[in-house]
This record gives sequence, C-alpha cells and structure tokens, in this order.
Amino acid sequence: MSWVILGLAAATMLAMALVLSFVLGWANQTFHVEVDPRVDAVIEVLPGANCGGCGYVGCGEYAEAIVLEDAPVNLCTVGGESCTKTLADVMGVDASVSYPWRPVVHCGATSEDRLGKSPYLGEQRCGPANLVTDIQGCTYGCLGFGDCTRACDFDAIHIKKGLAQVDYEKCVGCGACAKACPRNIITMAPFKTDRMLVVQCSNQDAGKDVKSVCKVGCLGCKACERTSNLFTIDNNLSTINYDHYTLENLETGLAAAKKCPRNRLVFVGIPSEKDIMEAAEEDLPSVVRPDFKTTVDDTEWRG
Repeated sequence: MSWVILGLAAATMLAMALVLSFVLGWANQTFHVEVDPRVDAVIEVLPGANCGGCGYVGCGEYAEAIVLEDAPVNLCTVGGESCTKTLADVMGVDASVSYPWRPVVHCGATSEDRLGKSPYLGEQRCGPANLVTDIQGCTYGCLGFGDCTRACDFDAIHIKKGLAQVDYEKCVGCGACAKACPRNIITMAPFKTDRMLVVQCSNQDAGKDVKSVCKVGCLGCKACERTSNLFTIDNNLSTINYDHYTLENLETGLAAAKKCPRNRLVFVGIPSEKDIMEAAEEDLPSVVRPDFKTTVDDTEWRG
C-alpha cells in the first residue's frame, strides 16, 4: 500500500513539474523583452560605481538612457575622459570635450576665523543646525558638522578645524556632497586643469558686515575685478567667469589673487610635480592643495 502512495505522490510531482515548465516556457516567450546588446556593452564600459553623478539612479539606468534615449556619453564623472571615448566608440558617435566635474567649497573660514559664534548643543548635523538662528555670525559659512562627509561614499571629504575639505585625489565628482549641504556653499565645477583658481567665500554682505563675523571673508573690495577680467563683483562677492578661464587669462588671475587682502582667491585640486617643486621652498598659504571636500549648490556655479 505504501508503494502505491509513493507512486501516486511521485506521479503528481512529475505532473506538476511538467505543467509548471510549460507555463514558465510560455511566459518566457510571451513576455520576452528584446534587449539591445549595446546596453550590456555600455554597462561593461561604465565603472559600476552607481554614484548617481550622471543624473541617473545607477550605471544600468544610465546605460539604457545612452542606448535607448540618446543620452550624452560624457556624463560619467567617475570614468572620465577615457570612459567617454570608449562609450562614443560603442555608440558610434563623436565624443564632445568633457571636463571632469569636481566640488569646490566656497568657504575658507576655520573655527578660529569665525566671529559671533554661539554655543550649539542640538543634533550634530548641518541640516538641523542650519535651522537655528545665530549659530554662527556668518550665515553663508560652512557649519562643519559633516553632512557632506557622511554623504560621500569615497571617503573624499572630511571636516578639519570646523571646515569641510575635499581630497581631490579620492574625489570622483559624484556631487553627493553638494546635495547634502543645507547652505549650498559648494558648487560642482568643470576642472579645465588639475588645479583651478576659485573664490573661497560665499558671503554676500557688505565688507564691514563681513569683518564683524569672519576674519577671512571676501570684502567685495573690487581689487580682483580691477586687475583681471576673470573676476566680477556680484552682490558684494567676487566671482570667476570660467568661460574666460584660459591659461592666458590665468596670468592676470594670479596677479589678482596676490592683491586679495583676505587671500580668498586660491587654487584647489591636485598639484602637478612642477607645482610641488616650485612651492617646496616657499610659504604659500593662499595657494593650497586641499585635502578636503564639502557640499555644493548643484544648480549654480559661483566661481
């Protein structure tokens, strides 16, 4: 009797397996979606960081957008120029010039440089702290609680002396730090060279008001504007026109940097061997190689 029961059970299982196999085979044929083989080819080229710097959720979505929606092939900040060229070859298109985008912290004031700072005992995060009135005299400065650090998956930004600082050797330009900053004091900038001249300040108040809250903030004195056409004073703040940023114009930019009374026109990025050798015997506090990263306004580049 037991053999009969076992036989019926085995037959039932076999019948169910055959039916399910038929159903799955039918579903596979009926609901099959043809995938363009170029999608897999593009995914192979992309670095797989899934950082979102391209504006898409991950590398897979960006690959589909390139193949199916004709998205630009130069949006991968992690892969850089070599990735762009390879993607262009896969898609059979011309690769336009694409500069790597990197964050710039528009604040150079450490904790010691900030005046009118009030004690803050709340949650040690920039978001909540930004809602508190008079947490520090300058309402444009870095809060220094590290929201940008926690947002970075590449360990490329750290808080030192209360100021967010970018490690450009680790930074891939994903823009996560820029999105995390509640004060939008970081912008994503196209780095035309390894080191870029930037304005390390965001304060748009009048000079006398800046002096009352910060020891190093831009005074809007127009010394840079008078020296170089790279600079314009906009709302009491020096800004750089990067459309005019060329090696030729950079010479006047360097002259303007030397005239800045607050040393807020500085170089950020990765110095070349030549830069390191030239600075080896000099004390150049205003020409720095930041080992830090902060947050940026992802819609506006302020220079």
